[in-house]
Amino acid sequence: MKAIVLVLLLLALPAAAQDHQHDPPRAANGWTWSVEGQAFGGYNYQYRRFRDFDEIESQNWLMTNLNRSFGASTHFRVDGMFSLEPFTLRDIGSPQVFQTGETFNGAPLVDYQHPHDLIMNLGGEIARAIGGSTITVSAYAAGPAPFGPEVFMHRRSAAINPQSPLSHHYLDSTHVTPGVITVGIERAGFSFEGGAFHGQEPDENRLDLDTAALDSYGGRAAWADGAWSLQISAAKLKRPERTSPYDATRLSASASFFKGDDVRSMAWTVALGQNREAFGNLEAYLFEATRGAGRHSWYARAELVAKDILDAGFHPIGTAHAHRQSNIGALTLGYLRDLTIRNWGRVSVGTDLTGYRVPANLRESYGSPASMHFFLRLHGRAGPGPRHHH
Repeated sequence: MKAIVLVLLLLALPAAAQDHQHDPPRAANGWTWSVEGQAFGGYNYQYRRFRDFDEIESQNWLMTNLNRSFGASTHFRVDGMFSLEPFTLRDIGSPQVFQTGETFNGAPLVDYQHPHDLIMNLGGEIARAIGGSTITVSAYAAGPAPFGPEVFMHRRSAAINPQSPLSHHYLDSTHVTPGVITVGIERAGFSFEGGAFHGQEPDENRLDLDTAALDSYGGRAAWADGAWSLQISAAKLKRPERTSPYDATRLSASASFFKGDDVRSMAWTVALGQNREAFGNLEAYLFEATRGAGRHSWYARAELVAKDILDAGFHPIGTAHAHRQSNIGALTLGYLRDLTIRNWGRVSVGTDLTGYRVPANLRESYGSPASMHFFLRLHGRAGPGPRHHH
């Protein structure tokens, strides 16, 4: 069944985009639309001591936007983002050595990246220009909290890499948050955002739309000018982990660079994140880059992440204690070759290899692990609205 869904997904994405490659559609009432999607489908092999595991799987997403302007100063947008990962990944998720975050059958996930929810984003925003500033108010039933850099699946420095960063739950996991209200102001490239949201990670039911109280808050300051963008952010999270009754504070900072076009480009991101928990502070450092030249692209990712794999589990109130940290290093090198380029998008084939620096306290159980991917990538887009990147 999973193989059938994967094949249909790979066939449907470019076909859907190709059906809409005419002039930008604009309704009589001024509405415009855009749609963009990406799907990786292929073979994932993960090796560690005492265990090697592999999967035929697909990571994927589809984003839609509806936009309308009211005069020259007011703009309204509705967003929807969806993923078929509940059907194209196993319930436990995608195998990934040393990955952590969220739960499966009530236990913390270790060595797996969880599937994303069917409904990743659903909401909208209204922006109004006042003088030289723009005020934005957004509300999402599920959407991005005002924290961290752009999520890895949309970052230009990571968009062609099928594997999520080990630092995902330190930097950008709040891109699927059940309930978000944000107010922001932007002027001359500087922006400030603050908002309230639900702090706990999504539940294990990937097909529903979670609803919960807005019990957490965060803020982000950013600057963008030409090829450069910077951000610093902080969030106070109410019981983010379902296996722990304790609150946490999360901090992040990042710098990104992009220069180029669809023919030749260079993109990189450097970021750091910190989770301040009752059991101690956990830090993550990330550098990733993508280089495009015609039909050829190369990508790399280097990370150093402190994990608490040895002490993951349920902790009742009153049992907080310092966790043993495992400082894990990872280096990924990958290559992508475009097979076909059309006005609706691209079809590409790629591969990558990841090696790890294993800390002493995990060496006995993990040995010398390695990860490999062989995949087909589809990226399609249509419409005149806001787009991400290939």
